[in-house]
Amino acid sequence: MTNRPMGIGGRLLQWSLGLLCGVAMSGAAAAASFELPPLVQPASAEHHPGKVIWADLVTPDLAAAKRFYGGLFGWTFNDIHTGDSEYSIALLDGMPVAGILQPANRSGEHRQPAWLTFLSVQDVSQAQRITLAQGGRVLSQPRSHAVRGRQAVFADAQGAVFAVLQSSSGDPPDELAAPGEWIWSSLVTHDPHAAAAFYRALFGYEIFDLPSDDGSEHVLLSSDGYARASANPLPGDATKLHPHWLNFIRVVSTTDTVARVAASGGRVLVQPYPDRHGGLVAVVADPAGAPFGLLEWTDTDTKEGAQ
Repeated sequence: MTNRPMGIGGRLLQWSLGLLCGVAMSGAAAAASFELPPLVQPASAEHHPGKVIWADLVTPDLAAAKRFYGGLFGWTFNDIHTGDSEYSIALLDGMPVAGILQPANRSGEHRQPAWLTFLSVQDVSQAQRITLAQGGRVLSQPRSHAVRGRQAVFADAQGAVFAVLQSSSGDPPDELAAPGEWIWSSLVTHDPHAAAAFYRALFGYEIFDLPSDDGSEHVLLSSDGYARASANPLPGDATKLHPHWLNFIRVVSTTDTVARVAASGGRVLVQPYPDRHGGLVAVVADPAGAPFGLLEWTDTDTKEGAQ
């Protein structure tokens, strides 16, 4: 996935969903014994700290999630069974693009369906030390997988849950995401500049202020000449909402995809609106309630870093 700057305006930030720490903790723990495939095939020497390189969906109904995302994006699936949990690797044109986890159902336990964002690191243990020193928390201790690499789940100083991955096979190259792949990530949080400082200490980001259409603070996180993510404020009246990461999938037509989401049992949380490059952005939720974004991007758009 190649990251690029995009406009995150007031309409997007009027909607928010707090990810529960238990989602990430239960998902990481349940997947611990899986034999995960390598992130990149064939392996490469590329490493891009701070780049979003993977996402796992934690959901109560794996079969329903496969029907929804397969129909929407053309993903196919490779199922992995272990114990009383189930996991499936989503593939686009035969290449891994995401994971879907159905954890074991424990009586009386409720998990908010959600996507867990994985960011690249070169050393998970060092990332853990920095996270703790910056006021963050460790939700799932570092764990190694034979061919995937080493990963852990943290919460930042404001409570947003994220994962880090030290890939054994290298990181995906900085190329334009194809339709059906992740193209952008946004951190929605109480204090964007404080959050940017936290992630700069962790990933070495360059930080840039973004113009906005709502008068709020919006911050761009950049590395290797590419915009990797943005940090954006929670709505002012969001007293019950929690900081969280929101990931966007590239689509050919946001309008058409939004209609298909609704027809497939999902919900439209933010109606399509133009981003700063002219393509339409929307936020939707799958039938189980897990939110994600949609973003149009044309092949004529040039690669953009944070200049």
